[in-house]
Amino acid sequence: MKISLIGGTGFVGQAIVDRLLADGHELRLLVRPGSAAKAVEHPHCTQVEGRLEDPDSLRVCIAGSDAVIYLVGLLRENAAAGITFELLQFLGVERSIAAAKEAGVTRFLLMSANGIDAGETPYQRTKLQAEAALKASGLEWSIFRPSVIFGDPKGRMEFCSQLKAELIDSPVPAPLFYQGLLPLKAGQFKLGPVWVGDVAAAFATALARADTIGQTYALCGPKEVSWKEILTTIATASGKKKTMLPAPVMLIAPVAAVMERFAWFPVTRDQLKMLVAGNCCAEDGFSRLGLTPRPFTTAAIGYLKTSTH
Repeated sequence: MKISLIGGTGFVGQAIVDRLLADGHELRLLVRPGSAAKAVEHPHCTQVEGRLEDPDSLRVCIAGSDAVIYLVGLLRENAAAGITFELLQFLGVERSIAAAKEAGVTRFLLMSANGIDAGETPYQRTKLQAEAALKASGLEWSIFRPSVIFGDPKGRMEFCSQLKAELIDSPVPAPLFYQGLLPLKAGQFKLGPVWVGDVAAAFATALARADTIGQTYALCGPKEVSWKEILTTIATASGKKKTMLPAPVMLIAPVAAVMERFAWFPVTRDQLKMLVAGNCCAEDGFSRLGLTPRPFTTAAIGYLKTSTH
């Protein structure tokens, strides 16, 4: 199958590219100018230099393909650099849908995110807008909603290596966030960490099965894990012991509101809001795909021992 990937040079994109190449597919990757080194070099993987803002770039990348996979996502905006949720998570999807329809490509797979239904933040709203646009497009769509994704970052940004760098390696105690006045449940909100290889397997499986058309899949690991457990596991995998202290959201959020415009500040108000809301799956998308996901364990994140991220 000939597949075009928009966002195939990032952390998740690389894993999906590797899996699809191993399955024998021919790939075309849209690569931003100056980012060619981030793309996989393989005889069955062609780079198309271009930008999401340029319809011609999308046309060239998508022309002649059997399917399109859109993976572009953003954790934090940089409006001054033109990096926004609106552009990357919504308008980019709309433009890719238009290019696919123009090229006669009917299959479209979208990376969305778990826990966006509240629609309370720009991140969540643009993800929901993208899903709605795809569902209304008339294309044969499949949507994937992973929780937080872990796995060997291979030089890219990844959930566990980022927490290691920002919280575990820091000399100050790691924060056990909590809402309200009393820290009785500090750090007890839960997430569903999912291995990047399992996310890649979900995309590969969907391409091979017609019954995945018109379906949305929530992708979480097999166990719900508390924030405190996640930090403890990351510390252990890094060969460290880490002091942790309760951190009230009601005091941190106002600080984040002032400091989030600085890239070095580790969290935005919206990120904090979404984090403490938890991120677990209401249904098991992996079982519907016939897949068994890898659990989040110290051994599964052994790559952190040598991580310098």
